[in-house]
Amino acid sequence: MEAAAKPVLLIGAGHMGGALIAGWRLAGALAPDDLMVRDPHPGPEALAAAAWGAALNGPDAALAAANTVVLAVGPAAWRQAAEDIAVHLGKEAVVVSIVAGVAERDLSAAFDGRPVARVMPTTAAAIGRCAASVWANDAHARRRARALFEPLGAVVDLPREAQLHAATAACGSAPAYFYALVEALQSAAISAGLEPAAARILARGALTGAAVLLEASGQDAGDLRREVASPGGTTQAALGVLMGADGLGPLMERTVAAAVARSMQLGASR
Repeated sequence: MEAAAKPVLLIGAGHMGGALIAGWRLAGALAPDDLMVRDPHPGPEALAAAAWGAALNGPDAALAAANTVVLAVGPAAWRQAAEDIAVHLGKEAVVVSIVAGVAERDLSAAFDGRPVARVMPTTAAAIGRCAASVWANDAHARRRARALFEPLGAVVDLPREAQLHAATAACGSAPAYFYALVEALQSAAISAGLEPAAARILARGALTGAAVLLEASGQDAGDLRREVASPGGTTQAALGVLMGADGLGPLMERTVAAAVARSMQLGASR
């Protein structure tokens, strides 16, 4: 990570903030004195970072040293967090927000006009397999955001802020869709006659293995699907249901649309 981005002040160390801490440590992107964490109820990763040597809930005066502020609180808490810390920051600090739905103009105003980048990451940042969408009106803020997230996985620049609603729905929330699919397949396997322990092992193994193969092969998902589905076989019979008129395609469109709508509502209400 570029020296100009450090020290990094992380506001909020819940599931996503904790994943960022774990990922930065795993990648060697930050030294202990490069990281400051603020969280009134620090979780395991924040406590581990403190034991490592990072500053946890230090004095307000220390915040002036932060060159980058990563806002990783929930949508309901971001204004209070900004109010609490903005007055203590240096003039050159850049704000990188991962708060869903909250517009750059509102964030910049709350942080006294400081440049803002918005990022929508995934919790796989913890293992260096993040997928992150980045948007910023300010080129300097965009570079700063990329410097933070490139050590954690894949980064995509978005040309329009409005696209972050779709990125939130199709990427930021997508790990939960995958986990729901694992749960559903496991349940279906039990209904078909497998013991729960066997269903759990097989469902998890099949889907995580497929995900690894998708990345390792570089092939299109449709090509891999066709390789598995022999004409007239069991997989083709199953896909007739899954890819039918009321199957996975329409269901996923409704799923993403619901998340997009909620992202827009969050932005309008904050």
